[in-house]
Formats: sequence, C-alpha cells, structure tokens
Amino acid sequence: MKADSKSVGLDMLNGTLLDKIIMFALPLAASSVLQQLFNSIDMAVVGHFAGKEALAAVGSNSSVISLVVTLFVGVSVGTNYVIANYIGSKDSLGIKRAVATTSGVALVSGFILLFLGIGLARPILEAIDTPADVIDLSTLYLQLYFAGIPFIMIFNFGSAILRGMGDTKRPLYCLLVSGAINAVLNVLLVVQFGMGVMGVGIATLVANAFNALFIIRILQHEEFPFRLELSNTAFHNKELSTMLRIGIPAGIQGMVFAIANVTIQSSINSFGSSAMSGSAAALNYEHFCYFIIAAFSSAAVTFMGQNLAAGKRERCRRIFFHTMWLCVVSCGVFNFLFTWQETFFTNIFNEEPEVHKFAYIRMEWVLLPQFIASSYEVASGALRGLGYSSLPAVLTVVGTCVLRLCWVHFVIPSHHAFEWLMAVYPISWVVTGVMVLLAYYVVCRRKGIY
Repeated sequence: MKADSKSVGLDMLNGTLLDKIIMFALPLAASSVLQQLFNSIDMAVVGHFAGKEALAAVGSNSSVISLVVTLFVGVSVGTNYVIANYIGSKDSLGIKRAVATTSGVALVSGFILLFLGIGLARPILEAIDTPADVIDLSTLYLQLYFAGIPFIMIFNFGSAILRGMGDTKRPLYCLLVSGAINAVLNVLLVVQFGMGVMGVGIATLVANAFNALFIIRILQHEEFPFRLELSNTAFHNKELSTMLRIGIPAGIQGMVFAIANVTIQSSINSFGSSAMSGSAAALNYEHFCYFIIAAFSSAAVTFMGQNLAAGKRERCRRIFFHTMWLCVVSCGVFNFLFTWQETFFTNIFNEEPEVHKFAYIRMEWVLLPQFIASSYEVASGALRGLGYSSLPAVLTVVGTCVLRLCWVHFVIPSHHAFEWLMAVYPISWVVTGVMVLLAYYVVCRRKGIY
C-alpha cells in the first residue's frame, strides 16, 4: 500500500499552496497558543488570587522549562521531516517504521526529563538568582510541571506524526478539551480550595495527562501506515538516525536559546519581583506571537520536505515566499495589537502600577518588533525541509544566543537599566535574520531552486 498525501491530510504536492499553508499553519498556531494558555491561565489565577510573588514564581519558570525540554522537542522536528519526506516519496513502510520509532523516542525522552527536571529544579532556580520570596513557590511549580513531562512528550511527538501528514486540526481539538479541563481545575483548586501555586501545578499536570491520552487514542485508530501500535514500539536505525540528524541541531539551537534566556532571566531577577512579574506577563504575549512564527516555520519544513522528495523544486520556491510573507504580516498584526492595548492585556495578570511599568517596557522593546524573528525562523524551517538542519542551528546560535550572552556580560554591567536589557532582542533578530536568509539563498542556488 502506498502512502498518499491526499488520503491522510492536505495534498501538499498538487494544486494551490497559499490556502493549504494557511489551513496547515493556523490550527498549529492555535494549538501552541492553547498549550501556552495552560501557563497563562495559571499566571492569571495566581496573580489575582495569590499575589505577585506567586505570579513571579509561575511566570519566571518558562525559560527554565525551555532549557530542559527543547532538546527533545527539537527531535520532534525530525519526526515531522521524516514522515513528510516518506509521504513525498510514497514509502508506506518507511512511515510505519517512523511512527514506531517516534513512539519509542517519546517514551524514553519523557522519563529522562521527568527525573532531570524534578532533581534539577531548585539548583537551576538558585543558579539564576531567583529571589528568596519566590524560590520556594517556583521550585514547587517547576517540580509539578516536570511530573507531567512524559505526557507532554507523548503529545508533542504524536502531534509531529499528524503534522507530517498535514493534519494540524486534531491536536487542536485535543487541546481545546484539555484547556477547558485546566481552566476548571484552576478555578476549583486555587479559588475554591486556596491551593495557590500547588493548585495550578496540579491542574496543568492533569490537563497534560488528558492531552496524551487523546493523542494516543487518535493514532491508535489511524489508517495504515500511520496507525500507532504500542506493542510494535521500536527504534529503527535509519529513521532514528534521520530524526536525530534533523532534530538534534534544532533541539540544541533551542537549548542554547534557553540558556541565553535563562541568563537574561537572571538579569531580570536582579530588578526584583515587580520586574519578574511584569516581564512574565509581557512574555506571555511574546509566546503567543512566536507560535504564529513557529507554525509557519513548521509549514515550511513539512511542505518543503514533501515537495523536495517529489522533485517539485518550483513549488519549493513558492512555499518559501508564501510562508514568509504570511508569517511577517500575521505576527506583526498581533505584535501591534498587544502593545497598543498594553493596559488591558497586562491587567489580566496583575493590576499593580510597578508591574505594568516593566511589562510595557518589555512590550515596547521586544514584543512590538518581534515580527523580525520571522526572517530567520521561516528560513530555518525551509532549510530543514531541504535537509539542512545544522546550518541554521549554528547561525542562529551565533547570531542570537552568543550575542545575547555577550550583551548580558559586557553591556548590562555598565548600563544596568531594564531598557538596555530588552534592547538585545531586536538587535539579535536582525543579525540572525541576515545570516540565515543568506544561507537559505546559497543552499537554494546549489539545489537549483533559484
């Protein structure tokens, strides 16, 4: 039996592209936003019912979570690439091996992160100078989050399988249900029973468990060769090596990003809990907008992977053009909207004037120009779809992460102002965008796409 993209999801190999890219990217962006809403709802509830210290404890953990999780989430990009490539070349047995290998990687990575996250939670928070009035609550939330990390890995890798076949809608449906569960449990445990940070941590864990169950159920009822059979979970060398070749550079890129952001978070912490709370509130909207960027980057990986395998190079050129302009415009609109209505959006988390001051500084310096990051993210996704994963990873690490680390260590000590700290974001985006776009053009010239 041949794997046919028409029968399993969007037909990425034939017909129009613009509408299909939108149909792929929008549910994916919405799914990521819903995942982030787990954390945002946690923050909103504790910010209003447990104080700014609880808000800081929950919100400041995002960079630490990214530090530990991103390597394995990056490997899921490899899953996306492998399955898309097999669909393009109509290799059904390869798809079946990829699904079996993906399930094995999800289980192993989930349990590795479970033990690492719980054991390293407090040492990491101490290393980034988390204030004494926040650290106990931060540790509690972080350990509860990592107690549910196997569920998160199962959902992310399961979603990558569906994404490779062009299906981004069913993961969204899963998240709609689990998001409602998270919200109800937050209100029940925090507002009704006064459990504070522990309550929001438990709510997130339970919601993630439902997510994993939903995605497993979907894959178990999928048609051959995409059906998940837990008894056949295995590691197939060819598929695993390709997943790692594409996924590990993406994961390392994310980890180095996280290290740079943890370093920046350490500097934010030095301004006190109001700065931590304001920055955490603004960061939520950066996450929402980044998910738009990531969705179009993922679309570039999947569409490029299928069409390159099918030998359709002219379509690859159009895929890049459409994903780039759609990403810049849609992200830019939300960047402007959130910054324009800063008071309304920050009030969702906390109404203290000092918190608002720091939130607006971050929105003005980081959120408003965030669309610039589309340049290197979409170009990186396109390069990965063409089979080049290490190149964009290295360029992004140098242009963004190394620059941010140097900025924190050499500029901030002599200019200790929150505005100076935030300025490194747009500067690093411009530098990285120029380098990755140039690399994409050179690779495409070599492959005869341009």
